[in-house]
Amino acid sequence: MTDTPARLLKLLSLLQTPREWPGGELAERLDVSPRTVRRDIDRLRELGYPVEASRGSLGGYRLVAGAAMPPLVLDDEEAVAIAVGLRAGAGHAIEGVDEASVRALAKLEQVLPSRLRHRVSALQNATVPLTRGDGATIDPQTLTTLASAATGQEALRFSYRSGDGRETKRQVEPYRLVSTGRRWYLVAYDLLRADWRTFRVDRVSEPFATGARFAARPLPMEGGEGGAGDAARYFARSMASRQPELRLDVRFAAPAEFVAARLPPTLGVPEPEPGSGPAGEDGCRLRSSSTDSLEWVALRLALVDCEFAVQGPPELVAYLESLGARLTRAASHGKG
Repeated sequence: MTDTPARLLKLLSLLQTPREWPGGELAERLDVSPRTVRRDIDRLRELGYPVEASRGSLGGYRLVAGAAMPPLVLDDEEAVAIAVGLRAGAGHAIEGVDEASVRALAKLEQVLPSRLRHRVSALQNATVPLTRGDGATIDPQTLTTLASAATGQEALRFSYRSGDGRETKRQVEPYRLVSTGRRWYLVAYDLLRADWRTFRVDRVSEPFATGARFAARPLPMEGGEGGAGDAARYFARSMASRQPELRLDVRFAAPAEFVAARLPPTLGVPEPEPGSGPAGEDGCRLRSSSTDSLEWVALRLALVDCEFAVQGPPELVAYLESLGARLTRAASHGKG
């Protein structure tokens, strides 16, 4: 292989597999001399790739972890697998898949050849995910369009459906995407309304990057430094102003670790408390605040799958009593 750039890329692709490559095998794969392999290894090191060499008859070369992450070289199958995984996670707002994952997906899809983008879409369209049913499904292409526009500071146009079903056209300067674990939201400056807004991404359709660049405006926050952290705080404050806050006080008849593993992090962290169970047994207690809907909080508490007692707020107690009565009637009708 006489094309040096192409040879370096192929060498890098081989070294990025988790194994040690003998110099002779690399030379055979690249159809060059061992001396050329050594020279190419030196070039990769100059570019910042930490290639380690071991001596002896069984020695060879392998890529090791360095101080910074150099660019990856992926073959077709690897690129498709990563893109499909990121799209599946981002599209269903799985907890732990945040804006960084969407940015990675946006970068990857931007450089995928059209034949690979078609394979990614075909695989996703042919796959039916099993979701929990308490979140909203999102078109990953919408997420990547929003993420790319926010990163590139490019104005967006899209259609937006409000909670009552009304459709409006929006033109915004996107700031950040925020994931709550159940849903994605876009924090943006609405140009037509001359004010900041948060948009539920599952209600966004036909997003279009206009190509018009803008200088990022500071969020209306005191003492903020800008970036994802401020966007999350602004979003939380915005949501709190829209919905009444529920001050939760719940005792569980189960260890704190058991309950915490089954509760969304947004509901808070339970603390161990001996004798806090409904019947006086050892358990844990959750004291936190939530701006989620009453119905969703009740459902998540029930899904912990252990005995629990709600001390407050009163509206949650009343709702659980009503829900329990409905479930009891449903079960009794089933027996008849």
